[in-house]
Amino acid sequence: MVWEKDRVEDGKFLKKGNYKGGLDEMNVRIVVPVSEERGVDSQLSEHFGRTPYFAVIDLDENGQIIKQSTVSSSGEHYCEGINFLLNLKPDFMIAHGMGQRVIQNFQNARIAILRTSAKVVKDAIQQYNRGQLVELTEGCH
Repeated sequence: MVWEKDRVEDGKFLKKGNYKGGLDEMNVRIVVPVSEERGVDSQLSEHFGRTPYFAVIDLDENGQIIKQSTVSSSGEHYCEGINFLLNLKPDFMIAHGMGQRVIQNFQNARIAILRTSAKVVKDAIQQYNRGQLVELTEGCH
């Protein structure tokens, strides 16, 4: 699997990402599909391809939020607009699920998709910090 270098021996992801942007190398950028603009209190979107917004969360080396923003999607099906998300330069995507083609596109870009059961962003970030998320490798449709 393409993520082996980003794992520790027990299979959990390292907190240090492969962020390609302007953050310090110990910081991590996580992008989460959300249904509202309420920062870390936003509800996760149930349908990745039709999400109206994406929460962009930057964490420091201790897992603390150092920056957060919300960006609007175009409202179109995001299977075709993956470059928009890649331009956000995430280390990880956190979602309930998504289609196989989108998963493959993120894997090709070396961005891991982590599955969460959380309903709001702050709970998903807590799960990430605790190492409770697993990689999403199979699509929901």
